[in-house]
Amino acid sequence: MTEQIDGRQFRTVLGQFCTGITVITALDPDGEPIGFACQSFAALSLDPPLVLFCPTKGSRSWAAIEAAGKFCVNVLSEEQQPVCARFGSREPDKFAGVGWRTSKFGVPALDDSLATVECTVDSVVDGGDHYIVIGRVHALSESATTAGRPLLFYRGQYTGIEPDKTTPAPWRADLDHFLTTTSLDTWL
Repeated sequence: MTEQIDGRQFRTVLGQFCTGITVITALDPDGEPIGFACQSFAALSLDPPLVLFCPTKGSRSWAAIEAAGKFCVNVLSEEQQPVCARFGSREPDKFAGVGWRTSKFGVPALDDSLATVECTVDSVVDGGDHYIVIGRVHALSESATTAGRPLLFYRGQYTGIEPDKTTPAPWRADLDHFLTTTSLDTWL
């Protein structure tokens, strides 16, 4: 028997897991830019290259992005906290005052993001009060001008990496194997 889970406790407990923050963007059917802040983003598969994110079922932005069929995941830097707040708000024009360009793939890419991942909607799965959107990656890039650190969310608030931890650890071959190979011992 499953015990009743309190919503507040659910958020508090899952808030112990630090997440990065992205903004998912697209052009609506009229060619206007749309988007929303999203912390439920993850890599899914290397072959084929797939990512996922989870919008709420009531999201108007998601409905327009689904209709567009393609989107851009913008990985935010610490300096983009105001951008996150704007895209997480109910402002009618979330792009007002935010620098962006239309990428070669035809999706809005936000200026000063650490990275962009451009995708088509591959599939959508029911996930309770959210959808699980699987995107097929067609283009991706790291910022040539932004060398900052990622904007993070932890325990219900923005946070960042410790000041003395500004350089990522060197890539390790054992991590490559762990992140790309699954077995009965791994859950990735």
